[in-house]
Amino acid sequence: MHISKRSGLAGFLAFLACIPTANWMIGHVGTVCVPHGPCLIPVAPGLMAPSGVLMVGFALVFRDIVQRLLGRSWALVAVLVGTALSVLVAEGSLVLASGVAFLLSELADFAVYTPLQRRGLILAVLASSLAGLVVDSVLFLSLAFGSLDFLAGQIMGKVWAVLASIPLVHAVRRLVPAPA
Repeated sequence: MHISKRSGLAGFLAFLACIPTANWMIGHVGTVCVPHGPCLIPVAPGLMAPSGVLMVGFALVFRDIVQRLLGRSWALVAVLVGTALSVLVAEGSLVLASGVAFLLSELADFAVYTPLQRRGLILAVLASSLAGLVVDSVLFLSLAFGSLDFLAGQIMGKVWAVLASIPLVHAVRRLVPAPA
């Protein structure tokens, strides 16, 4: 198997691994856990976010990597499998929020990434991730908690994860210079 295909499959598995990890983190990892609410982490001075935000940011980037290395069909399969996995592993009170936010944010990411990828991988990943993370943040917080209190923190936490992924995106660009 060619290295780009192996790397693409690794990206697919990493994408899927982000989902249960994010769902687990939101209830178990944080500097403070709100009773009947999420566990929170600091993402900037004075700004907290549910801890799963980091994995969601990484998931948006991994979806783009899957598309780059394996193509649009694999990326859409990843979104559908990821949505099912999100619903299956989410805590009972978060099933709807997790599934809807995941599906729509990943489709927003796909819609922005696909036309931009030929203009530059870094630009496409940053723009599509920004679109996806805003959609995910607004939908998840609204549906899960009925509040946008953590919106700024959600966005900032996901942005940190996306920025931390840029070296990986550079490596993918060297591996596969042209879109699949």
